[in-house]
Amino acid sequence: MLPNYERPVLETLLRRLEEEPTRLISISGPRQCGKTTLVQQALNHIRQPFRYLSADLPTPVAFPQWGQYDAAPFRPSVPYGPPPDPRWLVHNWEQARVAARRSERGFILVLDEVHHIKDWSRIVKGLWDEDRRIGHSLHVVLLGSAPLVYRTTMHEALTGRFETIRLAHWSLDEMVAAFGFTLNEFIYFGGYPGAAHLIRDEERWRNYVLDVLIEPTLDRDVLALSRIDKPMLLRQLFELCSAYSGQIVSYNKLLGQLQDAGNATTLAHYLELLSQVGLMRGLDKFAFPKLRRRQSSPKLQVLNTALTSTLGDYSFSDAQSDRSYWGRLVESAAGAHLCNTAINGVNVHYWRENESEVDFVLQRGRSVLGIEVKATAKQQSVQGLEEFRRRYDSARTLTVGTGGLPLEELLKTPSTKLLRNA
Repeated sequence: MLPNYERPVLETLLRRLEEEPTRLISISGPRQCGKTTLVQQALNHIRQPFRYLSADLPTPVAFPQWGQYDAAPFRPSVPYGPPPDPRWLVHNWEQARVAARRSERGFILVLDEVHHIKDWSRIVKGLWDEDRRIGHSLHVVLLGSAPLVYRTTMHEALTGRFETIRLAHWSLDEMVAAFGFTLNEFIYFGGYPGAAHLIRDEERWRNYVLDVLIEPTLDRDVLALSRIDKPMLLRQLFELCSAYSGQIVSYNKLLGQLQDAGNATTLAHYLELLSQVGLMRGLDKFAFPKLRRRQSSPKLQVLNTALTSTLGDYSFSDAQSDRSYWGRLVESAAGAHLCNTAINGVNVHYWRENESEVDFVLQRGRSVLGIEVKATAKQQSVQGLEEFRRRYDSARTLTVGTGGLPLEELLKTPSTKLLRNA
């Protein structure tokens, strides 16, 4: 990652740290999307004393000694070792309270990989509630790289006590600004900042995505933290969904291509787990009102096209030469962008009736926008939008590509803005 590039979301975190500490600050997002880097940059900007601690360090040693806390550039703490003992958390929190009382500007305590601490959420709840009762000027920022256990525990034990700043996969704008990506490079290599410097050596790039992103997410964030009765099935499902990204595939068809596949309920559950860790989603078919929707065949959608390219057989050059494959990759890039930027109640669906189809449907309340991505010369694109408008006369539509909104503009416009401005 370029050392001087700062994601726009940094401004949000800085504003939260400048306010009075009324809620815990939780930083969430997929693995390798820059959560720790974001906090480090904020600490380098802020004019407050702070301490950054990680609960996932290799060697157990004694509790740290605390010194002076004048504002200074971020420096990682001394490796104190993994602290399965909750006393580590209580001790450091108490020390942060002392520092907050001594500072006119309060204090910031950052706890990274906090989910490694046994019973962490109950302890944080008690300490935080006591801080609010006494009035300590102490900001607490929590990070965790295991979305399933971290997010679930936050919502179960700390409801109403935290505010989440969500980080999505990196967008086209961010990859262009930080690494000089072209549009086609973004479509193929996706938005993983840690892998960006390796794209000129595709074998190294693939190994990085596989070893640093895919495998740790599956092993540590899903298989190690969830009850998975068929771990091989989950891996096969992930690989199959990566290959079929952008396509509507029935669960029966998926079952027919997987070994020891179980049933459709199992596949739907595993697909939801893959969604929660930021790898891929199964988009539901759109129907309005919502009560009319039945369980439908999902439209498979990777949330970062690097996943499809890593597991596929095409090089960057070969992918661009195959119009059909490149068209599917373009549609996947568009779908990933729409999903990653769909916040504030915006939902992403697809629509299909008989031979008519619309690639994506954005919906929030009664506002509906049908989007067709003309990555190739599709015969049914115009007819699909026309039929969609006929059935939903209040819906708006948008064509992306030839004769419509340029793909690059779509990839620079969040879903919320598309829905509002269409």
